Amino acid sequence: LINGNMLPLGNAGAFADTQTGKEENPDEEVLEVEEPGTDGDGSPRCRGKGRIIARVFIHNNQKSTRTMEIKAADVMKLRKMTGAGMMDCKKALAEAEGDFARAQDIIREKGKLVVAKRADRTATEGVVVTKIVGQKGYILCLACETDFVAQNAEYSASANAMLDVAVKTDAADRDALLAAKNAEGRTVEEMVTEKSGQTGEKIELAYYARIEAPYCHAYVHFNKKLGTLIGFNKVVPEEVAHTVAMQATAMAPVSISEADCPADVIEHERKIAVEAMKQDPKNANKPEAILEKIAEGKMRKFFEENTLLNQPVVGEKETIAEFIHKADKDATVIAYKRFALEA
Repeated sequence: LINGNMLPLGNAGAFADTQTGKEENPDEEVLEVEEPGTDGDGSPRCRGKGRIIARVFIHNNQKSTRTMEIKAADVMKLRKMTGAGMMDCKKALAEAEGDFARAQDIIREKGKLVVAKRADRTATEGVVVTKIVGQKGYILCLACETDFVAQNAEYSASANAMLDVAVKTDAADRDALLAAKNAEGRTVEEMVTEKSGQTGEKIELAYYARIEAPYCHAYVHFNKKLGTLIGFNKVVPEEVAHTVAMQATAMAPVSISEADCPADVIEHERKIAVEAMKQDPKNANKPEAILEKIAEGKMRKFFEENTLLNQPVVGEKETIAEFIHKADKDATVIAYKRFALEA
């Protein structure tokens, strides 16, 4: 129905007569009734673009309205296939006239629309998931807009499904994972888009990384918003690995040691130290060489506080390196990844 006009169609298949409950006569004249509305610019919707909400059948000049009969079992089947809400599945099946493949496409298209509409939103909630497989560790964060969505069990299941793809394909980085396909042939990027359609929120793969080491351990904080992967050069007692992973999660070291600290971080901290000294009146007449030595001392302090092996164990005086060496004098950390969702 466009501005009050019926659209002639011919005949149709799986529609039932709402008055008689009988299937239609293929010789009847059929008129489609489209959902009224406007296009995005406010102009009347063009013919053929509206969602079909009913059909009118004319037989011997008698009209009867027939609507698509959607079975609850079919709705549940589509829900299991897509993870979409019950009403979304029912509407998609009605629009697709019972065609499951088309209904899935409709739900995926809805996801793309949600992504486009909510592109400027901030996804600060979500879940961090990890998995250790042999000598490899994987970590992923699937972000969303609200904790209501993040705390849903199905949402965590979706994050783990994407992590399974990472493990199966051994994706090297985030871009590789987004392009990787699951068993159904859908890319992780498509899985993320579909999740947006299901939740109505901005969903994004906020982080992904993997490590490889002779012994790997993972830890995720109870709120599921931050987690860590730690790789050791040899097998260590599990309680030692767990303590080190918890330390890294809580204290957020910038690197394992001074040796692997990013050059830009070192340069930035050095500039801060030098500038602070120049602003201190007590250093006004000190020679440059002395100032450099003071700066070096401040950098040593920075490394002690911000590199994993040099940090003191929480609540203890010994460093993480010393703590590990108590269990095995040859053991050390050789790989480290950490991610935290921040508002």
